[in-house]
Amino acid sequence: MRTPILDVIRPAMYLASRAYFGLTLQGVENIPAGGPLLITPNHQTYADPPLVTIAVRRPVHYMAWDALFEVPGLGWMIRRLRAFPVALESSDPRAVRQVVRLLEAEAAVMIFPEGGRSPDGRLQRFKLGAFRLAASHGVPVLPVTIAGGDVSWPPGRFLPRPGRITITYHPVLKPDRATDSRSAARDLAERARAAIASALPEDLR
Repeated sequence: MRTPILDVIRPAMYLASRAYFGLTLQGVENIPAGGPLLITPNHQTYADPPLVTIAVRRPVHYMAWDALFEVPGLGWMIRRLRAFPVALESSDPRAVRQVVRLLEAEAAVMIFPEGGRSPDGRLQRFKLGAFRLAASHGVPVLPVTIAGGDVSWPPGRFLPRPGRITITYHPVLKPDRATDSRSAARDLAERARAAIASALPEDLR
């Protein structure tokens, strides 16, 4: 199933992002064309999901903070973009089941391992949820670095300002099936974080 809204607006969104954010996309050849996939970017701005998706030429489903679905208009829009809610304050088995169903259907799912947006652009501690799912189900992980968003659209600013944002798609990581799933998840999280940090300025790693 395609994502009609993104298919239609993708070229315009890319051109607008190039003009306003100086958007640069690197490593797009690392994006798998098919099969189950967990996309795990760092999180700097509200625009991260659509910006990361510009280069992904397949439907992407998004795990998003449940409070966003209560905002009039915004909830309707992000559902049209294949977002589904997750409670960030506690474990959410319903959201986990949704991710598992999507992965079993060989879909791509985007989960931000930091949980919420970084308050200052610096890479935060990773939650293990996405990596446990990857390890348990043998699903590859695509680490993605967003750099420059903290300058263009920092927390507390209502609208973004022009800047330079670079998005880097790193080589896919596969869980170590030779170890138990808990150890494999920790290892996968560490490798994903290291990959993402490698494309950030040193003071944000």
